[in-house]
Amino acid sequence: MAPVKIANTSTSTGDRHHEAEMPMFGLGVYLMGDPGECKSSVLYALEQGYRLIDTAMAYGNEHEVGEAIRESGLPREDLFIVTKLRTPHATGYENTIQRCQESLENLGLDQMDLYLVHSPPKDPDARASVWQGMEACLSNGWTRSIGVSNYGAHHLDAMLSYADVMPSVNQIEVNPWLQRPALRAATEGVGATVMAYSPLARGHKISERGITEIADSLGCTPAQAAIKWCLDAGAVTIPKSSNPARISENLAALEVDLSGTEEAFAALEESYVSGWDPTSEP
Repeated sequence: MAPVKIANTSTSTGDRHHEAEMPMFGLGVYLMGDPGECKSSVLYALEQGYRLIDTAMAYGNEHEVGEAIRESGLPREDLFIVTKLRTPHATGYENTIQRCQESLENLGLDQMDLYLVHSPPKDPDARASVWQGMEACLSNGWTRSIGVSNYGAHHLDAMLSYADVMPSVNQIEVNPWLQRPALRAATEGVGATVMAYSPLARGHKISERGITEIADSLGCTPAQAAIKWCLDAGAVTIPKSSNPARISENLAALEVDLSGTEEAFAALEESYVSGWDPTSEP
């Protein structure tokens, strides 16, 4: 699957800045907290052909992602590494700068490919200064692109009043049971790409009749059908797994053809949030 071109769009001119090619599919490493679990998972995924790795300071495993990158022997320019500003750290300009440098140190990198605000800062008055800190990280070359995660349409709309450039990405929970057409459209409307986390709804729905019937009709697994639905919706998709067989199974989702299942997938929508949902916060 061809990569997507992401960019930070100027709020004053509409020009696209800091363009980067981002793989449409990658590995999420949330909840990989056991010693060595994240490192071995990332190494295996890279061996299988994954090139996008999504981590966060809050996950506590940036250092293992960095170790896997170095041990893989792959050229740095072939990889796309994403990490995030931890929500309790999103308090202002200086803290944003400091935490970006700490993430780079943890990863052992001179530059990350995408740095995200993990969720809208709890203090609405801090949101402008946090984003200005993100813009400084971009200007300093510490990251190739900046974006947000868990931002609702109203959060994105508010950014137009204080941002010099808009996010290149909004990473949100999207899956066949939480399709979010309005938020996906709002994200694309500010020039950002949708990035789907929890494409399998944390496994809560993957054994239900609707998705299993779709998968049976396609000759694939329910997980592969759900992942491919997210990809076909235009979202960069990052299923999490530390199981080698699942990592390989998820990658094979790219070959699945969902033709003829559109109505069946539409019927799965139930606005089911499997994790947290800061998109609805003020």
